[in-house]
Amino acid sequence: MSDHPKAPTENRIVRPAFDPKIQPIVSTQVLMPLLPESLELEFIRQAFKLPFDWQVEPMFTRSFQADTHHHEALRRAAVFVPLVQRPSGLHVVFTRRAAHLYDHAGQICFPGGRIEPSDQDEVAAALRETREEIGIGPEFIQLIGTQPGYITSTQFTMKPVIGSLKPGFTVTPDISEVAEVFEVPLSVLLDPGQHRLHHAQVAHGEDRYYFSISWQSYFIWGATAALIRNFYHFLAAAQNVSHKGQTLVP
Repeated sequence: MSDHPKAPTENRIVRPAFDPKIQPIVSTQVLMPLLPESLELEFIRQAFKLPFDWQVEPMFTRSFQADTHHHEALRRAAVFVPLVQRPSGLHVVFTRRAAHLYDHAGQICFPGGRIEPSDQDEVAAALRETREEIGIGPEFIQLIGTQPGYITSTQFTMKPVIGSLKPGFTVTPDISEVAEVFEVPLSVLLDPGQHRLHHAQVAHGEDRYYFSISWQSYFIWGATAALIRNFYHFLAAAQNVSHKGQTLVP
């Protein structure tokens, strides 16, 4: 997701004030893995159709209040979380931002960006950005639902839009923004044993906490990892409802 509109090339590239890969890992709540059937596309679709109570990631309760904040200083953005069915199971499509971009250069993120005045809503913005960044049009997207918005450290409200990719799509990345498009198994992303909570001290002794997930050579952290962690909580609650007798899958 682009935290800023495209910036002139003469602007200085903004990088984190710390190296997120080497910050200390702190203990967090031990969470149970999801069942294999809870990682299937039909279960996920049904989870978004039925109302049930669930709680966002407790470490970032305040950050997940973006949907109720309308402060002028907050800039609205949306990201698309693309699920794609592979023989081995569901995968999620990510992008790696180009190294020359003004903000978050080289970082891993979902397709997405700022909500423009021409966008009807967050969903429209997420779909437009997906087409622009990786060349997948809305005709190849089946929408599933949305998740709670997240307030980023750069004062954006990031609204995640979940959907699946239909067979036949092709990826054509915009090389001015996207260095790479790749997939990660959903089973890896939603395994809480892979979620590491880091503690960093930034300017003026301020504490910052963030999650990270590593897969192969990719390091996913910050807001993107927080959205993944929250998706785990959502599906874990749906799984719990299902086991209590309310059928989520027809």
